[in-house]
Amino acid sequence: QTQLVESGGGLVQPGGSLRLSCVVSVANFDYYDVAWFRQSPGKEREAVSCLSSSHTSRRYTNVVDSVKGRFTISRDDAKNTVYLQMDSLKPEDTAVYYCAADRMGSYYCSIDEYGLWGQGTQVTVSS
Repeated sequence: QTQLVESGGGLVQPGGSLRLSCVVSVANFDYYDVAWFRQSPGKEREAVSCLSSSHTSRRYTNVVDSVKGRFTISRDDAKNTVYLQMDSLKPEDTAVYYCAADRMGSYYCSIDEYGLWGQGTQVTVSS
């Protein structure tokens, strides 16, 4: 059964760091595009960052402007895991963070492109 399980969320002070992890239980994970999205109360789910599979001639990494220079997406195909390193966190980064995977993702980090989703992990940035 396909599962995506996120971990690493929590409460952190402004300026602090967190690293989110997501274990993706699928065969041939290295063929999947992966992404992180987030959703704040009362807002729509939005893209944070997306990363291509390791088996494509058109590899990409995309990071939305609001987190550029602060967040880094990465993957470890040997561990079927995708990460989101979050530094210099701000109160406006507070949200539930979701990882997603699909064999048909793209540079545009469109929510409609991802068919596999985790349950989400809460990140709260507050003093």
